[in-house]
Amino acid sequence: MKQMEHWLDGKHACGHGTRTGPVFDPATGRQTAAVPMGGPEDVNQAVRGARNAAYDWSRTSLTRRMAVLFRFRQLLEEGSNDLAQLVTAEHGKVLSDSAGEVARGLEVADFACGIAELLKAEHSLGVSTGVDAYSFRQPLGVVAGITPFNFPALVPLWMAPLAIACGNSFILKPSEKDPSASMWLAQCWTEAGLPDGVFQVVHGDKDAVDAILAHPGIDAVSFVGSTPVARSIQRQAVSMGKRVQALGGAKNHLVAMPDVDPDTVASALVNSAYGSCGERCMAVSVAVLIGDGAGQVVEAIRERAANLVVGPGNDPESDMGPLVTQAHRDRVASYLDTGVREGANLVLDGRRHAVRGDLGGFWLGPSLFDAVDPGMSIYQDEIFGPVLCVVRATTLMEAIKIINDNPYGNGAAVFTNDMASARQFEVEVEAGMVGVNVAIPVPMAFYGFGGWGSSIFSDHDIYGPDGVRFYTRSKKITSRPLAHRGSLNFPTNQ
Repeated sequence: MKQMEHWLDGKHACGHGTRTGPVFDPATGRQTAAVPMGGPEDVNQAVRGARNAAYDWSRTSLTRRMAVLFRFRQLLEEGSNDLAQLVTAEHGKVLSDSAGEVARGLEVADFACGIAELLKAEHSLGVSTGVDAYSFRQPLGVVAGITPFNFPALVPLWMAPLAIACGNSFILKPSEKDPSASMWLAQCWTEAGLPDGVFQVVHGDKDAVDAILAHPGIDAVSFVGSTPVARSIQRQAVSMGKRVQALGGAKNHLVAMPDVDPDTVASALVNSAYGSCGERCMAVSVAVLIGDGAGQVVEAIRERAANLVVGPGNDPESDMGPLVTQAHRDRVASYLDTGVREGANLVLDGRRHAVRGDLGGFWLGPSLFDAVDPGMSIYQDEIFGPVLCVVRATTLMEAIKIINDNPYGNGAAVFTNDMASARQFEVEVEAGMVGVNVAIPVPMAFYGFGGWGSSIFSDHDIYGPDGVRFYTRSKKITSRPLAHRGSLNFPTNQ
């Protein structure tokens, strides 16, 4: 069994504690590694190293920083298959999903490589007689990222490249469920020439998170996870004077207008709801079907989902892998009984789906509910698994109201051939990321990722231009020659 370590000051580090947590192969249920559960002493060590490194790194020229970023991006691309296999081995998602995760992370590294352009500042000549005004942005110092299990490579890549390109040191606390991707990234940064201490990895659970939030040497925290935890992290970080991005949960809806072919809608819903076993923050978990053709769409979804191949992620024949842990699998499966008890129609029961591979794995096949009411817990709760709920509606306005009444506002999509309906939807729906005939509308790296409502507790999206603003602060300069003779009057623009 592999004994994992932290990554501190450019090398593996055992840490100060003795607690460890298990890492499983979700396809077999067997433990493959033990990961250290870090605490305050490990966070202290990481912050000391990061602080020492941050001073020199923040003063490193943009040209040198970009050289490191370009080299990191090259190594990431060259090793993308190795990284994808690590993700599949510990998360369970099929290899094509893992490869897509790495590819989207690579886009953020691409964006960060343009940091010299992104940090261009303002200069106004002659704002008053002999006076110039200008501004520029400087790094915060030491920033931390607390990342989830569902994208162990992608979410760290949403944060670290941009934070580091802006001149900060970065401390990563990855999910303890699938930590190997973070260690691969750490070695990649070192090979790219990043100075020791600029990228640190501290493994752990709540003890490590609490230590990060409480540490006065950490200036900002980025988090992606569930809404209750995001809300708590935002409050704790703000109370300690830290800048914070806290992205929470989701209940993403896809509205299907009656003018769309049922097979087209069904294909989009199956891909979005069941890809990566439903463990995506942008997965569609509610289909809002409008009109008399809703029954055809439900039957088309059932037929496609029933034929999905569920098996090990490293099997090229598999369409869908296992869930990440036994506890998470059991939690998701419990909602199938809950939905039936609440009166929904369980059209497809994933507990009965055939599995290719080791039956000791954390398996649950695609599941489908019809006749779901928004008052049911299967609608209200973020299930985060391969469970799709179908809600019926009669008009687009009713569908939009259903979405807007939901507390989450992460993503929403509409499928229609009528661009007037599409425009109405994209303007009126209360969600931060909207798709028109795109079921998983994850924005490109040069836009930014972030929802509305209870899906985010921050004024800044992750990555994109908002990421640059989050990881830097502005400084405004008013300048004139020292020889100028002034007065005691308040300065004006004369």
